[in-house]
Amino acid sequence: MAATWDAELVEKVARATAVEVAATGIHWTFSPVLCIARDLRWGRIDETFGEDPFLIGELASAMVRGYQGDGLDDPTAILATAKHFAGYSETQGGRDASEADISRRKLRSWFLPPFERVAREGCRTFMLGYQTTDGVPITVNDWLLSDVLRGEWGYTGTLITDWDNVGRMVWEQHVQPDYAHASAAAVSAGNDMVMNTPGFFEGALEAVSNGLLAEDTFDDAVARILTLKFELGLFEDPRLPQDDLDAVVGSAAHAELNLETARRSIVLLENDGVLPLDAATALKVAVVGPLADDAQTQLGDWAGGSGQAGWLDGQPREMITTVLDGLAGVEGWSVTHARGADILTLEEDPRGAKFPDGQPRPSVVVPSAPDETLIAEAVAAAAESEVVVAVVGDRIELVGEGRSTATLELIGGQNALLDALIATGKPVVIVLLASKPLVLPASASQAAAVIWAANPGMQGGRALAEIISGAVEPSGRLPISFARHVGQQPTYYNQIRGQHGDRYADLTQSPAWAFGEGLSYSTVSYGELSLASTTLGRDDTIIAEVTVTNTGERPVRETVQVYVRDSITSVSWADRELKGYRQVDLAPGESARVRLDLAVAECSIVDAAGIRRVESGAFELLVGPSSRDEVLLSAAFTVA
Repeated sequence: MAATWDAELVEKVARATAVEVAATGIHWTFSPVLCIARDLRWGRIDETFGEDPFLIGELASAMVRGYQGDGLDDPTAILATAKHFAGYSETQGGRDASEADISRRKLRSWFLPPFERVAREGCRTFMLGYQTTDGVPITVNDWLLSDVLRGEWGYTGTLITDWDNVGRMVWEQHVQPDYAHASAAAVSAGNDMVMNTPGFFEGALEAVSNGLLAEDTFDDAVARILTLKFELGLFEDPRLPQDDLDAVVGSAAHAELNLETARRSIVLLENDGVLPLDAATALKVAVVGPLADDAQTQLGDWAGGSGQAGWLDGQPREMITTVLDGLAGVEGWSVTHARGADILTLEEDPRGAKFPDGQPRPSVVVPSAPDETLIAEAVAAAAESEVVVAVVGDRIELVGEGRSTATLELIGGQNALLDALIATGKPVVIVLLASKPLVLPASASQAAAVIWAANPGMQGGRALAEIISGAVEPSGRLPISFARHVGQQPTYYNQIRGQHGDRYADLTQSPAWAFGEGLSYSTVSYGELSLASTTLGRDDTIIAEVTVTNTGERPVRETVQVYVRDSITSVSWADRELKGYRQVDLAPGESARVRLDLAVAECSIVDAAGIRRVESGAFELLVGPSSRDEVLLSAAFTVA
């Protein structure tokens, strides 16, 4: 969804979600996720809005507005939760919930701004991350919770721990000797609600009896929780499930919104001209790959079939359109299907089926070996076709909490399958149905096209078929960069400038596909970037204009991206930062003069003392279709 770069659309999705959720009698969602995705090995990449703090802030704020509606007294409003506060994604080796190597300046520079934005815009609950930072669990990090969140930002909302954060301080992080001390520390730090630490209640009682906690220590937490209930009006109306759930949940209007979001989220990464395929011809299409008809994997993390909720075994199959379903539905096309490869099997973790807190431990993934019989079937299907659509990626067993990966390569027999399909000489369209950017094999460079569909949801197969057949124009843009190799981690566009930081001895550091990239079926040119004024004060607004022209033969929705480079800074800083964007619809041959307004106050850095400020001196405004420096137009300005 982040690939839409469309805050208005994201707000509509959150609003539809709130309406459906509220109808079931639930008043709270643990969303949006404001974590920054930098190390692609991390298992929860798919829950994020990508790698850029500005884009995260735009889209997360939109979700908060959608969830909470016109106010919590709105019967269709639900509580939004900003998580995971803060720095949870910056873990060692990309391993979920590990120590986060992150300084306070680094937190203020990149990780805290999205949270500050939603805090000031009224997000009513915050959830704390699992990790430790500088050795201190976030659950008891007084600087983050008291000094910054409740102090500097004036946040009055409710704080909730993540799953068993209090218990983890005892059995995993070993910073508390027992549950009494852990409970006392969590309450004293300002946590209002504790999620799923079975020993918390008894621990808290023991802490009171031992003098570790005064009885009135709980009063502030109780007051904040009761305030939420009053704001929701739950004492007057408990908001029980509605009688007409079928008319609300999965309504036709919401299904159409789901489809439109899927269309807008798909990113065309490569195209040698084979796409769009001609829907008006009797085309023979081979649809191959282990994910071509995998309905539940298509839905991604936290869906019914993910295994993360034991009482759910998947969404109704009849409500899901897979890639195979979608392409088979194109009138006049002859579609054949071959699985081509298996991805993985599972084994019990040798350490046991459960963690020390009694929760189930994820199984260990065992990659499947290439299966020559399956590959031969796929090659035979390709030989009888005019074009091949290969659907590959990851499965839910490789995604989510506790499921970070050491590799970014396709698992199992998928690389061997792609190699064999490319070798047939038939045009191969690779559809990467994956929770996060993955590394494709070298043979993929010879593919006719590459599409990233992430986890496109129930209508994903239909949306992909519409784009592949040319019924819909591709408009998605990457909210996150694709690495060329796992050894490039972390991979993100706005890394700190360094003397030798642009490459390794054996490999460039540039990504395979960069933040902001995405193709359409047309071509777009940029020109005549100009500024209304080139000398500005800190309270002024940068006013820029750029000419954007559709130089192709099909309509296009172009995402015009605005970056800022602070040329000389008092401390090391990113080479460029996204500061805004506009989406423009252009007919074939049409030009538009696009105005871009940006407050000078947004051109800030965090200095050595940890203070965010705008420094005087030379800057560049960079405008173009992606974060790559070579495609950006530049206009210089000075801040006095």
